[in-house]
Amino acid sequence: MTSPVFLNYVVGDLTLGKPDLVEFLETETVEAAIRAVGEQSEGAIAVWRKKESNLPKIPEKGPGMGRFVGMVNSLDLVAFMARVGDAEVALRAPVSEVVTPNDSLLSEVDPGTRLIDALEMMKQGVRRLLVRKTVPWRGMSKRFSVIFNGRWMKNCESTAGTWSTAMSSFCCLTREDVVRFLLSCLGALAPLPLTSIAEVNAISVDYAHVDPATPAIHVAQNIPPDPCAVAVVETASDGTRKIIGEISAYKLWRSDHVAASWAMAGLSAAQFVTGFEDTATVPAPVPPPLPLFGGTARHRKFSSRRVAGWSFGAAAVTAAAGMYRGRSRPLTCRQSSSLAAVMAQMLSHRATHVWVTEPAADAADAEDDDVLVGVVSYVDILRAVTRGYADE
Repeated sequence: MTSPVFLNYVVGDLTLGKPDLVEFLETETVEAAIRAVGEQSEGAIAVWRKKESNLPKIPEKGPGMGRFVGMVNSLDLVAFMARVGDAEVALRAPVSEVVTPNDSLLSEVDPGTRLIDALEMMKQGVRRLLVRKTVPWRGMSKRFSVIFNGRWMKNCESTAGTWSTAMSSFCCLTREDVVRFLLSCLGALAPLPLTSIAEVNAISVDYAHVDPATPAIHVAQNIPPDPCAVAVVETASDGTRKIIGEISAYKLWRSDHVAASWAMAGLSAAQFVTGFEDTATVPAPVPPPLPLFGGTARHRKFSSRRVAGWSFGAAAVTAAAGMYRGRSRPLTCRQSSSLAAVMAQMLSHRATHVWVTEPAADAADAEDDDVLVGVVSYVDILRAVTRGYADE
């Protein structure tokens, strides 16, 4: 039986309170993109081509029809700067040199589109939904009509019908917005949210990973699309893997991109995810002084704790006390974790994925000797909650 959430809600219900779309043009610099990424959910921004002034305006179409280029995230920016090798040159470069054209990542939908149809689009790879906010509504849910108009209007009696279409504004819905909405409807989805992620087949075993000795710059040359994350793993003789860290857009979100790009260019994957301290057994070379956002040049020493946006004292971290600490540690869950718990975990950390681990069979310390099982991403969650509903 189909959940009422998918029958009674439409995309317009999720646009309440969403800010108007602000286009980030491909002519903007990488420096501007770094600032913009820190303000966006999922650590990514949509990139658009500049409007052609000689073309007539077509108000009935969305602002990005034919002008949407693709999306850029923190890992894309750090990888680009690492490949360039000169931070000053990279920061001044246009975003068009970074973004990979892919117009299938965004799709314009009508506000009256059923929620289940929107989820199907996201399951197929769409990451942003472009929705008109001020338009005569058709097929809207009763709940939205009451909130938006103050009463239930069945036949487009809304005052929005008197507004000019040319004055319409648009907003973008992300997968994070959809998962947050679903989390608020747990009762309507019961008992699915309390089922383990293993039972609902939400765990993906097809994930990107590298050996600790692999140069971090190799990750920059092969960035996985979704989730945009690469696990750094140690492989045991029996084939099991232990995750010691990750290189991902989520971990680099709101980070020191200049320091991270220097580290990616010169360190191994293990060194990149763990960082260096004064007590480390391997000395870290001092990077050249690099200016950032017009500031004064200063020497930077890379640390995964600083890249993650936090700074811990030397007393809190020692080279012999494990490979990672604090925010540099990957976000993990168990196979027995409920779907609702994993959704809440991802939203609370603003993460795009969670790694799934289990204690090793002969582990003395269950936490330090966990083996990697797979990963749960937004797409995996959407597939789990809609399984069996799409065809009804």
